[in-house]
Amino acid sequence: MSNLNIVILAAGKGTRMYSNKPKVLHEIGGKPILAHVIACAKALKPQKIIVVYGFGGETVREAFAHEDIIWVNQAEQLGTGHAVQQAVSHLDADAKTLILLGDVPLVSAGACKKLTEQAKNKLAIQSFNKAYPTGYGRIVRNNKLVTAIVEHKDATEAQRKITEVNTGIMAMPNAYLTKWLSQLTNKNAQGEYYLTDIVELAVKDKVEVVAELTEDEWSVTGINSKVDLAQIEREHQTHIAQTLMQQGVTLKDPARLDVRGNLSAGRDVEIDVNCLFEGDVILGDNVKIAANCVIKNAVIAKDTQILPFTHIDDAKIGENSRIGPYARLRPGTTLAAETHIGNFVELKNAQVDIGSKINHLSYVGDTTVGKNVNIGAGTITCNYDGANKFRTVIEDEAFIGSDTQLIAPVTVGKGATIAAGSTITKDAPADALTFCRAKEQKSIVGWKRPTKLKK
Repeated sequence: MSNLNIVILAAGKGTRMYSNKPKVLHEIGGKPILAHVIACAKALKPQKIIVVYGFGGETVREAFAHEDIIWVNQAEQLGTGHAVQQAVSHLDADAKTLILLGDVPLVSAGACKKLTEQAKNKLAIQSFNKAYPTGYGRIVRNNKLVTAIVEHKDATEAQRKITEVNTGIMAMPNAYLTKWLSQLTNKNAQGEYYLTDIVELAVKDKVEVVAELTEDEWSVTGINSKVDLAQIEREHQTHIAQTLMQQGVTLKDPARLDVRGNLSAGRDVEIDVNCLFEGDVILGDNVKIAANCVIKNAVIAKDTQILPFTHIDDAKIGENSRIGPYARLRPGTTLAAETHIGNFVELKNAQVDIGSKINHLSYVGDTTVGKNVNIGAGTITCNYDGANKFRTVIEDEAFIGSDTQLIAPVTVGKGATIAAGSTITKDAPADALTFCRAKEQKSIVGWKRPTKLKK
């Protein structure tokens, strides 16, 4: 829709949020409210997107520095009409403008497209029916055509009984919009410049005004409080859950799923209750996610089981693996196929090859683990000397006995065995048993801790 301009009104303070953060930066599904509106706008492929901002100033702009957006500051919040007036100089004379609201995150791109198609030579408004419409602008009709939008505070008793209300979303040719904006006044109960007054101006100019009535109230519902935020969040999550189930994912309880980012799932994936997915997560075919897991920015290959209370952050897991319960995979961790990571095991920046097992109560950090390695309970790779980090290498088919400390930098050779309870400070040769047993305790007076190495 190359002849389309989109203006997003995002200048409001959000007083009822009781927050120092701009309202449009509060999050739905792990993304700022405004990010959802911008995504809808981008889906319509407009010539330009103009965001009118105000409260929070530069913090709003900085949050979207990566987006191709024209920013317009509304220094004083004098109403919606005044907000759009700030964007007039950026509008293309031969285009249409779609006006969106920065606090309506579930806005529908499909409905917006339909509205802009209606606006060739008309003023097109999005409306919906509200059972209890207090506070909303009423749509006044003469037969089917709209003759006015009357704000609640200015409405008569008869008008207040109208249940069809304005959403604030509208579209029209810019030739009309710029003319009407110049004619707005603030002679009303609020002393503000209402954008809705352009309806009366359109009628006066004999321009047809149509209202597209939507049945999806959530898609036009704005956020004004933390209660609204929670309700919209749950509606957003319900939509995600329904989409996943339609794609074949089994959810044990759709009401107990949270996706704060993007979740992609293969066939026959099962997800138990109270699981949280953040960032970008990809689940292969037949992946099973047990209850109470937190998974962020991860790729989990097919036939893998993630057992309860497992935390995964910025990690990749190979096929047919088993992780957990109570395991923690930290950033930089990559597991090959058929690996087992068990109870209370923590991995950080570790690469574990095919068939290796770390099943109990171990910390493996800054480590390269080969194929078919077994690491016993209570093993620690001591990668940090208090100032610098070093790497441990454990080669193929090594066996690390329980309660072992590997003091990096150190290499355990292929097929080596480390006896339980050993503290290994030197490289352990391949195909040999290495053990360390201290006979006495010593103290070194005047010893100084290492200092950070210059890079």
